[in-house]
Amino acid sequence: MKELIPKDKYGVFADRENTARVDSLYIAQYFEKEHFHVLRDIARITDSKSGLSEDFVSSNFKSSFYKDSTGRRLPCYFMTRDGFTMLVMGYTGQKAMRFKEKYIRRFNKMEQFINTLVSAREEFPLLTENIKLLHDNPKPYHFSNECDMLNRIVIGMSAKQFRLTNNIEKGKSIRPYLSDEQISMLETLQKIDVGLLVAVPDYQQRKRYLEWYVTKMKEKAI
Repeated sequence: MKELIPKDKYGVFADRENTARVDSLYIAQYFEKEHFHVLRDIARITDSKSGLSEDFVSSNFKSSFYKDSTGRRLPCYFMTRDGFTMLVMGYTGQKAMRFKEKYIRRFNKMEQFINTLVSAREEFPLLTENIKLLHDNPKPYHFSNECDMLNRIVIGMSAKQFRLTNNIEKGKSIRPYLSDEQISMLETLQKIDVGLLVAVPDYQQRKRYLEWYVTKMKEKAI
């Protein structure tokens, strides 16, 4: 499965459909089980007689393959949060409970990252692509810092603050609520910042350059 965000040390990643998933190999490793036992458990709960609907199984369990040290192609699964929860529901003991808690935290963080990335991609597509080129393993703040900076320069607040102020649903694009002038300025600053990211790595210095540009543009319009 192609990854939008690579696997972390627990095997949690984001697929190309912006869905957080976990690799069954890592589940076996961290819950101290043989992988074929995990596959057996998945086969049991995804069986047509298990009671789970076909829609749930197809949405939350994706079969795939991996190559072992000898080059053999062996089966594995990629599960969503719901698939993971269904699988490990029966795993008991203190150690299993600790790992369940860690995985829930990892899913929460990955889903927050996905939301940040999707929001940034909708608001600043060129900027988002450039950030992904510059960082092999981009973090949420790589996107949110740049987006927040541009929003604060143009509309005086971050997108999150703008949503709260205007009672806009969390995660929804703020573009439809901005004026044409604000949208135009954001698009212009985005293009400038794409170049500055490479030429001026210091965040505060980029911010000063962009603020200077906006000031000059406003003076010119008077």
